[in-house]
Amino acid sequence: MMFSRNPARGSRVLNGLALLGVTGILGMAFAWQILYDELPCPLCLLQRVALILAGVGFLLNLRLGPSPMHYAMSIAASLGGMVASGRQILLHMAPGDPGYGSPFLGMHFYTWAFIAFAAIIVFSILMQTADRKWGDSMLKKPVPVVGVVVMALFFIMTLANVGSTTLECGFGPCPDDPTTYLWLPSSAAP
Repeated sequence: MMFSRNPARGSRVLNGLALLGVTGILGMAFAWQILYDELPCPLCLLQRVALILAGVGFLLNLRLGPSPMHYAMSIAASLGGMVASGRQILLHMAPGDPGYGSPFLGMHFYTWAFIAFAAIIVFSILMQTADRKWGDSMLKKPVPVVGVVVMALFFIMTLANVGSTTLECGFGPCPDDPTTYLWLPSSAAP
């Protein structure tokens, strides 16, 4: 088992995979937004922020070593994300309501987000029970190239999502049912 021979390496790999998963989810949502011209609603944006904050917890574990505080950050962010995605699920439960946005593999992104947040919480709890405090000397150890690539991808996806949100909403509140980017020219005919 990974933890029996080298617990630091096993934890680093699992936290790296978790960060890669969060990055993949953010990338998928961002790609869907661009490819299908489906702008995220305010609740969707809150879910993305929660994913980013959960990812920061894993990034800190990757860079500084595992800590209950880092896992707590991922858990707290996921609880907030579950509230936002759960609220959106409840908003679209009425009979005949098609939901917001196109479904992916039979479920809307907010439903997938709820499942992802629950998985992050379970992962973080299990990792807390398996990890020992080994991060005290982690700043002296270099992060492997794969870890640096995963962290860089996470930062790129975070910046892409922040940029698209700024283009959509400007510096004010986001519209409840967005149809265009506030700061991009509209393609509608005059």
